[in-house]
Amino acid sequence: MAYTNIDDPSAYFQVATYTGNGTDNTAITYDGNSDMQPDFLWFKLRSVTGNHVLFDSTRGTSKYVRSNNNAAETTNGTLLKSFNTDGFTVGTAGNTNSNGNTLVSWGWKANGGTTSSNTDGNITSTVQSNQDAGFSIVTYTGNGTDNQTIGHGLGVQPNWWLVKRRDSTGGWMFGASSILGGTSNYLALDSTAANTEINNIWGDSPTSSTLFRVSNNARLNTNNGTYVAYLFADKQGFSKFGQYIGNGNADGPFVYTGFKPAFIMGKRSSTTGDWFIVDNKRDIDNPADKRLFANTTAVESTSTNNEVDLLSNGFKLRRNLIQSNGSGSTYIYMAFAENPFVTSTGIPTTAR
Repeated sequence: MAYTNIDDPSAYFQVATYTGNGTDNTAITYDGNSDMQPDFLWFKLRSVTGNHVLFDSTRGTSKYVRSNNNAAETTNGTLLKSFNTDGFTVGTAGNTNSNGNTLVSWGWKANGGTTSSNTDGNITSTVQSNQDAGFSIVTYTGNGTDNQTIGHGLGVQPNWWLVKRRDSTGGWMFGASSILGGTSNYLALDSTAANTEINNIWGDSPTSSTLFRVSNNARLNTNNGTYVAYLFADKQGFSKFGQYIGNGNADGPFVYTGFKPAFIMGKRSSTTGDWFIVDNKRDIDNPADKRLFANTTAVESTSTNNEVDLLSNGFKLRRNLIQSNGSGSTYIYMAFAENPFVTSTGIPTTAR
């Protein structure tokens, strides 16, 4: 069997960095090996403070949520104008096109905006999935009943999922039962809080190849509440979701992913800590020292204390920063590839 079925990760995930010009209908084109039409776009200002704004092609270009707070979905047509076959077009608003300021956008491909109704669970969902890439966008309306199932369309059990209430305030709920320790554990993307336990917050059994579960917690399933969920599954050579233990040393732990990372998001889960984000476009050489934080509006942090090496088969922490390498602390992470460690034809990648 081939090492990976995804020789070109840029067909499914891309990072774009650019400087805003404040001009309406400005097209941003990806520079990866493949054209990619994104379905999930996450934007962040780098040089000035600003909210993270998240769009997807299921909800459309005018509706966004923020990763750094619990606000309801906002409707605004001045930030994102279109999902393009090779990138995206932004409007005049500062969070996506602030004149003279630097920005980054992370983009994932699902199914080109084509959705389907999924009746696998107790709650009917609208699903846009890409089983090759292990990524699914799910929207649903809650029924307020405990221990409900929702179809996700991945075809395999998800490793990592995020749920956000849209119609009202409600914090982000992050689930990863195999990483966090069960169906009662969660983290909040908009918070520094540690791994938290609420009895059966994700229902009374693990997710499956067709379903994920939710309790009647208002952040997951209140009657007539509307929600969006993003679900991810491991794909060898393309994506990895796991955990590591920090050692508090400048010679930090090496984390094997099986590919050269293009994007890493992680968080200290054993106690409080920010959600840090590293990528290969803001830092083109090792060590990578530019970080943004999914739970804050802060400007990009550039410091030797942030250093991490992006290697051909994983990443290595290079500092004893408590946010990513505290002695004895547990960290969770998600990573997406720039290149697989070995292609399907046996060609190895090289380090940076």
